[in-house]
Amino acid sequence: MLNKRTNEGQEKANQKDRNRKKKMKTWKKVLIVILLLLLAFAGWFTYRTYKNGWGLSGMLATVVGHDENTKKNLPELKVLLLGVSTDLDSELTDTIMVASYNPKEQKASLLSIPRDTYIGKNRNKATGFDKINSVYNIHRKPEDTLKAVNDLTGLDIQYYVVVKTEALIKLVDAIGGVTFNVPIDMKYDDPTQDLHINLKAGEQVIDGDKAEQLLRFRHSNPDKNGVMTTYPEEYGDNDTGRMRTQREFITATLQQTLKPENIFKIGEILDIANQNVETNLEIGYLKDYVPYAVEFNTENLQTDTVPGVNDKANNLWFFFPNEKEMNAIIQKLFFSQTQEGEDTNTTNTSNTSSNTTSTSTSAGSQTKSKADIKIEVLNGSGSKAKLEKAVETLKTAGYNVSKTGNTSTISKTIITNKKGLEDEDVKEIKNTLGLGSISNNKTSTSKVHVTIVIGKDFE
Repeated sequence: MLNKRTNEGQEKANQKDRNRKKKMKTWKKVLIVILLLLLAFAGWFTYRTYKNGWGLSGMLATVVGHDENTKKNLPELKVLLLGVSTDLDSELTDTIMVASYNPKEQKASLLSIPRDTYIGKNRNKATGFDKINSVYNIHRKPEDTLKAVNDLTGLDIQYYVVVKTEALIKLVDAIGGVTFNVPIDMKYDDPTQDLHINLKAGEQVIDGDKAEQLLRFRHSNPDKNGVMTTYPEEYGDNDTGRMRTQREFITATLQQTLKPENIFKIGEILDIANQNVETNLEIGYLKDYVPYAVEFNTENLQTDTVPGVNDKANNLWFFFPNEKEMNAIIQKLFFSQTQEGEDTNTTNTSNTSSNTTSTSTSAGSQTKSKADIKIEVLNGSGSKAKLEKAVETLKTAGYNVSKTGNTSTISKTIITNKKGLEDEDVKEIKNTLGLGSISNNKTSTSKVHVTIVIGKDFE
């Protein structure tokens, strides 16, 4: 009887041992399968990262599901940046900038618009509401300022980003401050705004509080004679200097924010944005640009400001833009490169009887026959039919359309003289098209005499 119990116990023990070994074999198989899957995923991820260009950019592109063609198909991102002070009952846009980023060419641009820019219709009846910085304050609608900027520049900007003062303060603190060379001593006090600026010139780490002081400074407290000092003329006095400081500080902040170590602070940065930024840009749309923006070199950032003069209208001071010079700057910042263009090599000599003989002038301008004038036509209208019509119109008139291509959407057609053609020759091109703003941007390396960006206004 005892032997029987012993045998039964031994059998149970053996069975448990067999079950244990069977489970271990099963777990080993599962672990092997998991390991193989992990290795397969790692291999796929490494391959996709390689195809996406390696580095942090390639890794992030793979994480969000991009392939090697995604960047090629991403359009240039163009937005209106509005910096709003919220320490007064009114909310004026102290900072107005047009910003663009081209992921394919890794280029970006910043164009400052003076906040006192005149946008009214009748100078004799001008009021403070005719300044561009007052538009946002009327209805608190960024779309209104967006329309005013598009009307002013001829650009067709679709997106806006409104940044409150608090956002900048918190962002700068979140990334550990920004090393920046303050151009001059800044001392200014305005108790009505609870604004107190006290910064010494020189390179230093700017925290959030100092950032607000830096970006809002225009001029100093009056001295004993009532004289207020501002930025030196060679830097860009008063508001011009202020806008330059803003652009340079934004550039420095970008350099700091895009450092790899700040990737781990993305959650905190997004929280700051959610609380203090108003925009019509969807996060899902923006995420496509992030993998390439992290490797952006700020040396590829072009900056400028709308040119013009300060003058009085109805006893109020305004800034009046120089339209011709502004168009040249817009051309340089936003339309200097052909996108998806191709040589068409379509020199047209069929109308030579109506053309003039090539000559040169003492001023360096050139009078050329129409067939000798090489024209690049970029489609900024969004309509293939408009591009084709413009090209056909120019060819029929006898011009040599040597390049065509696509570029960012623009409201008004721009004609840029790149090789110092005579004004009459450029005006004749404008008359041929029936419209267009003329600008000059002489470029020695340009392979064409004239670049035309066809806008939505072309019919």
